[in-house]
Amino acid sequence: MNAMLSQLLLHPRLRFACLAFAALMYLAIVVTGNIPGARTDIGQLASGVVLHSTAYAILAGLCFLGSTGSPAARAVKAVLAVALMGAGDEFIQSFFPYRGADVHDWEVDCTAAILTVLLLCAVLPKSVLATKR
Repeated sequence: MNAMLSQLLLHPRLRFACLAFAALMYLAIVVTGNIPGARTDIGQLASGVVLHSTAYAILAGLCFLGSTGSPAARAVKAVLAVALMGAGDEFIQSFFPYRGADVHDWEVDCTAAILTVLLLCAVLPKSVLATKR
């Protein structure tokens, strides 16, 4: 099982797919999050903390799996990518009168990313994490 999982997680196409999906997901977050009234409507289903932590945890996981290097390098890349994406999202929101930039949301994004990469480092087989491809 570990050999098959290692082979799957190290495949270049999967890495590219993870990064492409992360980019598309981020674009969807920015676009849909700034549609007038959309945030209010979805806020009835889940709080901002739940939405931010879930979305940015997924983004962190995709960035971690899509990057290369040691586990520490992958973790740093993923957390930095999420920090930049979260800051970019909040920056864009500051231009809309019905939205606002919130440092607390960015902190939630970064916390979700850190917890996600720590979990991935703990759960993924060492053979996958040790490979520097």
